[in-house]
Amino acid sequence: MKIRDRVKELRRVRAGDLAPHPKNWRTHSRFQRDVLRGLLNEVGMAGALLARELPDGSLQLVDGHLRAETTPSMMVPVLVLDLDDAEAEKVLLTHDPLASLAGVDDTRLGALLGAVETESKAVGEMLAKLAREIESEEALPAPADVEITPSYQVVVEVDGEAQQREVYERMRAAGFRCRVLTL
Repeated sequence: MKIRDRVKELRRVRAGDLAPHPKNWRTHSRFQRDVLRGLLNEVGMAGALLARELPDGSLQLVDGHLRAETTPSMMVPVLVLDLDDAEAEKVLLTHDPLASLAGVDDTRLGALLGAVETESKAVGEMLAKLAREIESEEALPAPADVEITPSYQVVVEVDGEAQQREVYERMRAAGFRCRVLTL
């Protein structure tokens, strides 16, 4: 598989100069905004925003809208991507959901939760929520073994409702248990 590198450059740009993508579908709760502010205060900007350059030379966000809104007067790191409209929309649609597909190693997460300290109330609440989630998963009983009895069936495709009714009646008359299925 050949993978194209779509990153043109890393630029430092005033966040307020970045145009939000008009099709950005993400919303941000007050809690998420508070968590971000807490992390920016304790750690700082630890990731680049994603943007593409428009024909007029301006930059349009693809990812990082909340960070840009939160720090409008700050110079922020921006990965400038070489994307057309359709590709930008695809990244906008899939970037966050792709990350959310990752699994969780409860042991490692628990160790990190025990080691990381925060002064931010919002960050602390988010970490406590993570801890409750892994505790509730551990409390679930293991699924019981289920024994599935084999079932042997025949599906007959017919040309219409009349033929379906005829085949059904014939099979029932021959002593078979039948069900009618229309897809």
